[in-house]
Amino acid sequence: MKNYLSLLLLFSIIVSGCSIKDKRTTDSFSFVLAADTRAHTGDDINMFRGVCEAIKATGNEAFVVSPGDIDPPARVLYTLKKYLNEDVIWYPVVGNHEKETPEDMAWLREYNKNGNTLPNIVNEGPASTKETMFSFDYGNSHFVILNEYAADSCDNCTSGDINDMIYDWLKKDLEKNKKKNIFVFGHEPAYPMPDIENQRFRHVHDCLNQYPENRDRFVKLLEKYDVRAYIVGHTHNYSIVKINDLWHIDAGHARGDGDKGARSTFIRINVNGDKVTYDTYRINQETRKYELTDTGVFS
Repeated sequence: MKNYLSLLLLFSIIVSGCSIKDKRTTDSFSFVLAADTRAHTGDDINMFRGVCEAIKATGNEAFVVSPGDIDPPARVLYTLKKYLNEDVIWYPVVGNHEKETPEDMAWLREYNKNGNTLPNIVNEGPASTKETMFSFDYGNSHFVILNEYAADSCDNCTSGDINDMIYDWLKKDLEKNKKKNIFVFGHEPAYPMPDIENQRFRHVHDCLNQYPENRDRFVKLLEKYDVRAYIVGHTHNYSIVKINDLWHIDAGHARGDGDKGARSTFIRINVNGDKVTYDTYRINQETRKYELTDTGVFS
């Protein structure tokens, strides 16, 4: 009887350990994109709060990524915690409005203090930007958060570019990665696109295309390492397009009525092993509900 109980206890420990490991290394999960919220956060249901409540209604997510222009970031985190999930994991990306606002940059540096406060980080950025540029792993996937306004001596002093410092760090990060799916986040599109519905065009000439040689070098690097998607914000327009072997996603804006020139949007990216899909939700201005408007597979 004693031996039987010992074996039963051992079996329970093994099963429990396997369950914990499976949860940590899951190959089936979702994450959400919510960009360009800016000052339209807080308790107004017609702004980012409405987006958070809609995200909550569509299912669980492992984490949320905001590809820039989240000024002020403290208000975004407040809204996420209150109306989505108190335990939400949020990865913010530096946008042009943060880089020009000292208190935003100070908050972001403290949020990921010493470059390793956020969960699952595997590579810190260069010394000048270790709090605001990093990569992390989740399940079978690798995620890279770029600060496109950083240089050797600062984390907020360029006009948006993939300069040598950023390129060299990214190249080393991708070389070391062993995960199957790779997603790279920045704020500025490589190729600014119009909104998929009303064809509104913004920031036509002041994205990464300001520096076409660096932009082209960057895109080729992402293609070389089979990155699934380069995910951005900045234009407030939603678009998703595959150019050569790389998907480019502009997440639009998640500020509700804060920008009526294009519909407020959030995107759920679903990872299921090697298969990666997306579900895009946009507000119906008449019903005030977020509806599934676009789906697809990253082939």
